[in-house]
Amino acid sequence: MDLDAYVLAHAHEWQRLESLVAQRRLSGAESDELVERYQQVATHLSVVRTSAADASLVAHLSSLLARARNRATATHVTTWRGVAAFFTDRFPAALYRQRWWWIGVLAANVVVTAVMLLWLLQHPSVEQSMMSPAEIEDLVNEDFEGYYSEFAASHFAAQVWINNAFVAALCVAFGILGFPVVYLLFSNVARLAIIGSIMHRAGHGEHFWGLILPHGLLELTAVFVAGGVGLRLFWSWVDPGELTRSQSMAREGRTAGTVVLGLVVVLLVSGIIEAFVTPSGLPTWARVGIGITAEALFFAYVFVLGRAAVRRGHTGDLDPALLEDRVATQA
Repeated sequence: MDLDAYVLAHAHEWQRLESLVAQRRLSGAESDELVERYQQVATHLSVVRTSAADASLVAHLSSLLARARNRATATHVTTWRGVAAFFTDRFPAALYRQRWWWIGVLAANVVVTAVMLLWLLQHPSVEQSMMSPAEIEDLVNEDFEGYYSEFAASHFAAQVWINNAFVAALCVAFGILGFPVVYLLFSNVARLAIIGSIMHRAGHGEHFWGLILPHGLLELTAVFVAGGVGLRLFWSWVDPGELTRSQSMAREGRTAGTVVLGLVVVLLVSGIIEAFVTPSGLPTWARVGIGITAEALFFAYVFVLGRAAVRRGHTGDLDPALLEDRVATQA
């Protein structure tokens, strides 16, 4: 290959990419052009590397691509269009594609909670071995309800949000190992079943569900989604299918990252409900109705927007074009 001729043929494209990278602000059209030029120059670098070992030219194009990639990433992340695309395409597609995993986790945990609750109601000695009569009385009469109004609503919402987001992140982070996710989920529902049995035995079952359901439906669903995604990540290396184990884990790991980011917003909503609705003076039917509405909206989000996003080709993974660019740059 005539390197000088190749440089002359494509120098204007490299200069244009440098110009776009140097601009302080880019319009929507210029941002799209930046990505397009990046793809072109990535191809040029691959050609130069394989056809002519010019170290200075390779270094120049590599540096240009690195700066362009950083600029393109920053541009896409900080634009409202990118944020909107995340919540209308990538996040709902990830939820929909992995729906059977987290719906299975949700159903299993509901069954386990119900079985544990019924069993504990028939074996009062178990809960009595965990708590003294005085502690049980305090829980029933003061502690359980007081928990939701102990702090200022705004501070409580932030505390609940951070705690639940942490639990969800743990479910995904430990997903690669499998068993820790099961342990986290079991610990969560076991605590719920124990408190529920105590409240039911004391004749406060309706009060218990009236305080749990407004926020708990959406909150626990988010945790179960994280658990399902974590287990899917575990299964990605147990049974990678047509992909290699590394490819399968990489794809599901990127999708898990998508879900974690989206669940931060879902858990923020449940935290706001827990702080402002659960302890409010609204009648029980109104508070529970708000919880059911939030849960119904989440499922509609998954099965309406998520299904439509999947039909448009989204999977919850990174944009295929970005992945191809990364491969071309590494070539």
